[in-house]
Amino acid sequence: MCAMARPRKPLLSPDRIVETARDLVDREGLAAVSTRRLAAELGVSGPSLYNHFGTKDEILEAVADSVSALVDLSMFEDGRDWRTALHDWAVSYRAALRDHPNIVPVLAHGPGRRPAALRLADAVYGAMVDAGWPPAQATSIGALMRYFIMGSALGSFARGFVDDASAYDPADYPHLGQAHLLAEQQEKIDERAFETGLTALLDGLAQQYEQVRQGA
Repeated sequence: MCAMARPRKPLLSPDRIVETARDLVDREGLAAVSTRRLAAELGVSGPSLYNHFGTKDEILEAVADSVSALVDLSMFEDGRDWRTALHDWAVSYRAALRDHPNIVPVLAHGPGRRPAALRLADAVYGAMVDAGWPPAQATSIGALMRYFIMGSALGSFARGFVDDASAYDPADYPHLGQAHLLAEQQEKIDERAFETGLTALLDGLAQQYEQVRQGA
């Protein structure tokens, strides 16, 4: 009778390391990530990670880039006008960050050498220049959008209020009588705030665009 073969462990690969590290960051935050902890999660020895990544920071950079890769860029290639493309891209970008908020501080450092992040920056800049924005303003638009989207992902306005009505004494805060109800409407409030800000931002850019076109 033949002995049954033992199930083989999945081979260690950069993708598997990044996926495991991203899950760990999502669950416990950046502080939880160490090569020792990752090795334990993967069921391997610590030194084996160095065959793929030289440092923990390199792993976190790869995790950040894996999140950038989730952002849809098709709107810059399928004929949508610049304003619609920016709107749809911002919504996709924010959705990726909303699903992986703990990695935002790493993403906020800038694209560096990360391939997906550089493709993202290239797509936005290229689409704005192709639409007629001067290169300097196209760069500013990319930066502006990044500030806005990253900021929206760093925290929840609604979550910042506690669901205890006694915390908002009308004698002290006459306009916050309903503030204790914000937390239970967190997602709706944050989504509405993002759309309000995005629309206002794009309206302002549209006015500038008209001035650019008139001066062309």
